[in-house]
Amino acid sequence: MSRIGRLPVQIPEGVTVDVGKSEFTVKGPKGSLSQKYEPLVEIQVDDSEAVVKRLSESKRARGMHGLYRKLLWNMVQGVTQGFERTLEITGVGYRAERKDDVLTLNLGFSMPIEFVVPEDVEISCEGANKVIVRGTSRERVGQIASEIRSLRPPEPYKGKGIKYADERIRRKVGKSGVK
Repeated sequence: MSRIGRLPVQIPEGVTVDVGKSEFTVKGPKGSLSQKYEPLVEIQVDDSEAVVKRLSESKRARGMHGLYRKLLWNMVQGVTQGFERTLEITGVGYRAERKDDVLTLNLGFSMPIEFVVPEDVEISCEGANKVIVRGTSRERVGQIASEIRSLRPPEPYKGKGIKYADERIRRKVGKSGVK
């Protein structure tokens, strides 16, 4: 039995989980999320918890068991608390600025990069060197943060670029002069 899949998902007050034939929807104070699922698992919803059960012992069904339980748990967390990812910008002259629905990034290129903020996430700047991505979908928050980071990933010699706040950059030693 899956260690993750067998755990019930606690449903807090104000959150509803609707299960259809091939899709489940979670609605809460911060919004609504939906996810399609394969008929290899069954989702049972009681008053305050949801349980994901697999219908067969095939390898695929065992894999989907833990996956859909974790997706359901992430959706419940997203509509109640939300998710956020923090990015730090390091480098001389590197900075970020938010105006309307455009994030303008100066990253050492000849022209600033304008990143259009999608409607399903919220991006804010704290100072000039910190960008925070917030949203209800863990997948979308991670994807948008990854797209912003990929504009100028951190380099290993001076550490310049965009990195996650909890990321550690392995630094390399530069060239040594010939004597």
